[in-house]
Amino acid sequence: MKNVFKKMILAVSAAALVFAAFPATSAFAADENPPIAGDVSSEKLERIWARQLHKYERLGKAFEDTDAHIAKIQERIDKAAEKGKDVTELQAALDAYEAALIAAQPTYESIGSIVSSHAGFDANGKVTDAEQARSTVEQMRTKMQEIKSAMGGTFKALREAWKAFRKANKPAEPNSDRDS
Repeated sequence: MKNVFKKMILAVSAAALVFAAFPATSAFAADENPPIAGDVSSEKLERIWARQLHKYERLGKAFEDTDAHIAKIQERIDKAAEKGKDVTELQAALDAYEAALIAAQPTYESIGSIVSSHAGFDANGKVTDAEQARSTVEQMRTKMQEIKSAMGGTFKALREAWKAFRKANKPAEPNSDRDS
């Protein structure tokens, strides 16, 4: 019995040595021209540019007619105040949002010049010059970050204030006596 046990241990050890001799993963040769750090393909630049244009268009809804946009929200707040609702938090959130929109307006307008020149991209958003395209994408990213910083989360705060207002002023649920 001891011999069988010793032979089994010897066989397992031999198998372990055989498997240890072969690597578990494969190795592949590197490209002749490895990508430079920070090097981005034309396809990736085109996808980034398309996303940035989409964000710019969405921002335009708030910036293009700021007065009407704010007036529409103010009208809703005024109607709630007429009904005797407490709108102080909503009004404060709207005032902060309006101030942030006004402060970020020049930055938004400067993005318009980047979009209209679209250096490095053709009219269809395809890369024509990779270096210029990379520079354009970086400029756009910087301006978008400036807008985000100038807005300071005021839109999100306004949206959260509306949620809290609706929750606090939720109409009472009617009786469901007719279900029985």
